[in-house]
Amino acid sequence: MTILPLPEIPFDGAISQFYENEAPKAVRKAVENASKRDILSDSYPYDRWMEKNAYQDELKALQVELVKLQHWLAASGNRMVLVFEGRDTAGKGGAIRRLTEPLNPRIARVEALPKPTDRQQTQWYFQRYIERLPAAGEMVIFDRSWYNRGVVEHVFGFCTPAQRELFFRQVRQFETMLAQDGIRLVKFWLNIGQAEQLRRMLARERDVLKQWKLSSIDVGGLSKWDAYSNAIHETLTRSHHDDAPWTVIRAEDKYRTRLAVIRHVLGDIPYPGRPDKLPRGVDTAICGGPALWQND
Repeated sequence: MTILPLPEIPFDGAISQFYENEAPKAVRKAVENASKRDILSDSYPYDRWMEKNAYQDELKALQVELVKLQHWLAASGNRMVLVFEGRDTAGKGGAIRRLTEPLNPRIARVEALPKPTDRQQTQWYFQRYIERLPAAGEMVIFDRSWYNRGVVEHVFGFCTPAQRELFFRQVRQFETMLAQDGIRLVKFWLNIGQAEQLRRMLARERDVLKQWKLSSIDVGGLSKWDAYSNAIHETLTRSHHDDAPWTVIRAEDKYRTRLAVIRHVLGDIPYPGRPDKLPRGVDTAICGGPALWQND
């Protein structure tokens, strides 16, 4: 049997170098002293991750409710759009997987759009997203969305200030048109602190099965924490409105994050057979509006 060599550490070990040479002292100390299930943010309302058995029990119960929601969606012809945004490594992919795991992929599909082509860059900014919107009886989950312009493109200089300002002038109108046409739009912002983000990136750098998740944007963003924070705060403030409010989830604990996402989706829809109280209810300590956002 031929044994292939392991791939080299991605980006020439740039994440480790940032940790050793550039990370704030308090962040480096928090990462160094933490065990796997410790919470690194002092302001997070829990000290450790929830127990795995309790998480699995609640997840199973909530996924049964997701199947009921799916039946309602298909039978009623309603349309849903879920937008997932957040800090790099905040757990968007993991939350999406647990949400879609029990669902028919013909009904619930995930859209993770790549970098726009040269042609798409000449189109109206929202145009390529419109092409992916749901038809009757469908749910579309955007793993990152049009909000790239508000945060990532701005931080890295991929758009001009005028383009970003035009985005903010149009995004509320765009989302209001979706709502007026009957699309249920749910926007999630998953947020983690700087120490937790660095810990997760170091883990990806060292794990050959997860290195593919890292990108040059992820690595470059490590030194742009404050710029990201300012862009996030402005984006949440300027695009939170009645037709499409933001739901912020403090995502230091991946288990609690996934459960909070599913509970919120279920609680937003009056589907037949929904229990008066979903398993354990919504955890308002980590799930709420933009006021819950923290810049740890």
